[in-house]
Amino acid sequence: MGDPAESINIENVVASTGIGLELDLQTVAMDLEGADYDPEQFPGLVYRTTDPKSAALIFRSGKIVCTGAKSTDAVHEALHIVFDKLRELEIPIEDDPEITVQNIVTSADLGKSLNLNAIAIGLGLENIEYEPEQFPGLVYRLDEPNVVALLFGSGKLVITGGKEPADATAAVEVISERLSELGLLG
Repeated sequence: MGDPAESINIENVVASTGIGLELDLQTVAMDLEGADYDPEQFPGLVYRTTDPKSAALIFRSGKIVCTGAKSTDAVHEALHIVFDKLRELEIPIEDDPEITVQNIVTSADLGKSLNLNAIAIGLGLENIEYEPEQFPGLVYRLDEPNVVALLFGSGKLVITGGKEPADATAAVEVISERLSELGLLG
């Protein structure tokens, strides 16, 4: 297996924005084709885009959270579709509301199986949570980059908490380096 950084795949990008005004979600739900609004189940209106595929959660406060996009470009594109749909309903939205990426979830593969018990001991308990009876993965909290990695015995990783794709690459490099130093990467 080559460089584990080459196996990195973005699974989900979550971003938030706001339009700076309160919305009557009941009215928006009636006028916005394809919107789901069931305040008994969830306080926000859900509007799905198909290209790019995402779900926008629109709240009464005017806050919008977009989830499910597979890239930072796609999350911006999806939110601009939402802005345009709301503008079509004559909701005044400024030209370019600020969009903040909150979380990028990525997967990667170290290409070798891992001994999670040895890793838990080797990395030290201050940054690790490992309770195999509760969850099959080891939770590793990194300081730099500031992400959380789930390591699985298969060698697969899930990295969450990144703000940009480079965070995942840095995390995979840090994890590979630490495990190699400890002699735990084959």
